Amino acid sequence: MTESSTNSIRILDIKYGTSVDGVGLRTSLYCAGCTNRCKGCHNPQSWDENGGDAVPVEELYRLVVDADMNVTFTGGDPMLHPEGFIALARLIKENTDKTIWCYTGYRFEELLRHPLRRELVGLCDVIVDGRYVEAERDLSLHFRGSRNQRVIDVPKSLDGCICELLPD
Repeated sequence: MTESSTNSIRILDIKYGTSVDGVGLRTSLYCAGCTNRCKGCHNPQSWDENGGDAVPVEELYRLVVDADMNVTFTGGDPMLHPEGFIALARLIKENTDKTIWCYTGYRFEELLRHPLRRELVGLCDVIVDGRYVEAERDLSLHFRGSRNQRVIDVPKSLDGCICELLPD
């Protein structure tokens, strides 16, 4: 899979005022591309990496700022496009006080082994990690679909962490 450039991200949809993709009302950016293809996925149209439209990072930033809500990166899997999401997250963090949540099928520990994904993790406030597992589905969970997924407070998890980049 080709990772997006720092200039644009392939976006399938933008939801304004959603409360299912993190705490409070949020602007959720749904990106194209997911290699997991989880059985029972609620968003299989996101699997195609060529889906949606290439939207310039600056335009996404303006939409997020104008919406005046916190933001969630989801999809698909934003970690397949770290360069574009890093550029967007930097703009958000440098110029606003918005929180960033990110949903990914990767496990947190895997993300820390990949330099670009690790950089994106460091710009996020919360990571919801792990593939959706239909056999672990639990409708009582907040902000995740299956019990194997974790809601991770990134600053707390990285605070004092001696997390060297480890080989795969």
